Amino acid sequence: MNRIPSVDLKDFISNDAAKKQNFVNAIGKAYEEIGFVALKGHFLNQELEENLYKEIKNFFDLPIETKQKYEIPEIGGQRGYVSFGKESAKGKKEGDLKEFWHFGQYVEDDDALKAEYPDNVMVEELPGFNSTGKEAYQMLEKTAKYVLRALAIHLNLEETYFDQYIHNGNSILRPIHYPPISEEPKDAVRAAAHGDINLITLLMGAQGRGLQVQNHKGEWIDAIAEPDELMINVGDMLSRHTNNKLKSTIHRVINPPKELWGTSRYSIPFFMHPISAMKLDVLEDCVDAENPKAFEDITAGEFLRERLIELGLIK
Repeated sequence: MNRIPSVDLKDFISNDAAKKQNFVNAIGKAYEEIGFVALKGHFLNQELEENLYKEIKNFFDLPIETKQKYEIPEIGGQRGYVSFGKESAKGKKEGDLKEFWHFGQYVEDDDALKAEYPDNVMVEELPGFNSTGKEAYQMLEKTAKYVLRALAIHLNLEETYFDQYIHNGNSILRPIHYPPISEEPKDAVRAAAHGDINLITLLMGAQGRGLQVQNHKGEWIDAIAEPDELMINVGDMLSRHTNNKLKSTIHRVINPPKELWGTSRYSIPFFMHPISAMKLDVLEDCVDAENPKAFEDITAGEFLRERLIELGLIK
């Protein structure tokens, strides 16, 4: 497969059974073959998207000493600001050429989970940043819920199988700023080749070249979304849960050509995580003689901790 398939969520949430099944078939096939789709018909409207981009640009334009007030190392970067070059891909020494922010879950009905997650960090200088981030978080979470419902049907599970695990899940909205490149990078790229940790990732800002996906032949192909599309990929948790039936695809963000080094790039991924207690044990329907069980049993919380240590975000 040399291009990213496009699907429309409106087909799935319509009352047309044939359209709904066609959506399930298309997204299931895409995730088995390349692990990425471009999704139209999501719950983010254009006004919300424009407001979010405006607010994140306002934040990243703040003086570095102001931004660093919101960097909290003791929580492993799970909330608030993470400064330039702090994160590196698994197995890579060089830090990625980016700075970013984390919005986390807004728990309202579960005191135990509220205590488990760090509080969201409020930016005093930009009240609109906080409120717009929350609204975008909740619309992306709603979109992800329906994508996972479609995948549950594809996997012969009950349609709402994932709902119990993603309600109050440990999901993250991460606005990223890739600043202008001022000198030849030493083996560093904007985001080195990696797979995501979580169930699925919903990415805003994949218009224009930069994001690349590795297909099964090992070739890098450009993943470019239309302005009204989100790019959505499978993460390692879902790949593990389905015994690699659904593929967590390696992807990267390459540096622009030299004539564009003076430009910033912004992207906004939403990492859909389940609650920590979810068992990622391989689903029985995904094991057969040709595909024996490939992974040990583990919870989502245990798996996340392992990966954050590998990334150098917690010790």
